[in-house]
Amino acid sequence: MRIDSTMPAPRKGLHRQLYAQVLVAIVLGAAIGHFWPQIGESLKPLGDAFIKLVKMVIAPVIFLTVVTGIAGMRDLDKVGRVAAKAFTYFFFFSTLALILGMVVANLVHPGAGMNIDPASLDAGKVASYASKAHDQSIVGFLMHIIPDTVVSAFADGEILQVLFVSILFGLSLAMVGEPAKPVVDFLESVAQAFFKLVHIVMQAAPIGAFGAFAFTIGKFGLGSIANLAGLVATFYLTSFLFVVVVLGLVASANGFSIFRLIRYLRAEILLVLGTSSSEAALPSLIEKLEKAGCAKSVVGLVVPTGYSFNLDGTNIYMTLAALFIAQACNVPLTIGDQLLLLGVAMISSKGAAGVTGAGFITLAATLSVVPSVPVAGMALILGVDRFMSECRALTNFIGNAVATVVVSRWEKALDTEQLKIALSGSGDVLPSAQAGPDAAPAP
Repeated sequence: MRIDSTMPAPRKGLHRQLYAQVLVAIVLGAAIGHFWPQIGESLKPLGDAFIKLVKMVIAPVIFLTVVTGIAGMRDLDKVGRVAAKAFTYFFFFSTLALILGMVVANLVHPGAGMNIDPASLDAGKVASYASKAHDQSIVGFLMHIIPDTVVSAFADGEILQVLFVSILFGLSLAMVGEPAKPVVDFLESVAQAFFKLVHIVMQAAPIGAFGAFAFTIGKFGLGSIANLAGLVATFYLTSFLFVVVVLGLVASANGFSIFRLIRYLRAEILLVLGTSSSEAALPSLIEKLEKAGCAKSVVGLVVPTGYSFNLDGTNIYMTLAALFIAQACNVPLTIGDQLLLLGVAMISSKGAAGVTGAGFITLAATLSVVPSVPVAGMALILGVDRFMSECRALTNFIGNAVATVVVSRWEKALDTEQLKIALSGSGDVLPSAQAGPDAAPAP
């Protein structure tokens, strides 16, 4: 008997749902960190170990997804078309996020009244971030995309380098054509095995989220954000409005609900919240978007690229935090200064691929261009950056999910019926329903 590939999978009990397990783990971790902070801090290796497990599979998953996706397109013009559409989307909404952060900072003035003397700040606290920021120059960034060897890209786990090698190898297979088909078939089989490996690794997600959250609360404490609650609240509210209003309108215009997409990705979102890293959910995001009807070829290009070039949360944070420091130190900034900050932030944010601390490093790179704003002022937000890191990662993650669905629709490579089933909340679709390059076009 033929099985209908669009039939929803049977529902699992709530206690067996990954998102429920991660949510319970986060609550337990917060309780341990708050009531027994020393124990909470000691659980940090659990979170670190899970992040390492995920990073272990990220490079091969990206390579296999991108290579098989491009090789399966056959039409090389389509590769360029998808890339052009993706980067147009990235540039527009990244700029919009930067502008939103700047507008909110000018309206709310979260740093006003603090009257901090820049000379009193401890520059040593941010020295390591400032030194790393020197690597964020345009030339340095472009040179860093090219790995020393093909193998080193995978050994170092650099997303952009792996993406660079993957695109070149995928194009090579597409150019070879029919003789390369056995290689493509082999890589597709390997990809299936790696996604099964991802499923195995994700079983440890609740343990990782528990350890990471227990450490965060145990180390910094819930009360550590009280003195900077205004900045944290402003950032969270701005990011929330960006997701619900801006991305919500984009989603609506493209035929789906942002709230249903968030619900569909709830397990991954909670994982990002627990670990403060959007990388932790990257392999699972790729698989879920394919199951939701996005063509494999589009997902393979847009998701990995978006992790470096479509960082909406990081961009909101950059301009908002930069103006907060200026306001706190009573440093007046002209419109020209603010536009310079915006332009530099757009460049320096590229390559900060959703890992904890990356936003802080790019902020240092941005501030170094405007001498009137003291880089040492970053010490003011060092204590709460971890809490804002979680919001950055969440916003980046949701932004990339929306971007992938939208670009798939623009490319007429979205199975809208499959997307509707996936977002309906009736359960995950069966793996056999994954969309491929020949997915049904959007209307």
